[in-house]
Amino acid sequence: QVQLVESGGGLVPPGGSQTLSCVASGDIDRYNGMAWFRQLPGMGFQERELVAAADEGHMTKYGASVKGRFTLTRDVARNTVSLQMNDLKPEDTAVYYCSIGDYFQDEYFPAAGYWGQGTQVTVAS
Repeated sequence: QVQLVESGGGLVPPGGSQTLSCVASGDIDRYNGMAWFRQLPGMGFQERELVAAADEGHMTKYGASVKGRFTLTRDVARNTVSLQMNDLKPEDTAVYYCSIGDYFQDEYFPAAGYWGQGTQVTVAS
């Protein structure tokens, strides 16, 4: 079993910043990657889009819409992953989910069934 506990989220004005954090515990040694996904308003749970992912080294990848604004930081020793979000836009409004999985050849494959509880980020004046 794997547990993913998220923190952060809330209401932020356009152009503002926010940080999301996630701590993983349990049977996590089999996975080398962690990531954040988001479910935009009107999007189904299975349609969540990748925001950012990282392996245990220096490899990271970002969704096209957040590249240059969001930064993913992985602390392997603490089993945590943080997402620093800058220059937030209303279209970033979503429920953000932490994920654990496999990062291989610049692709991220989330482990089935292991997701954080989700944290709402709302970007509005």
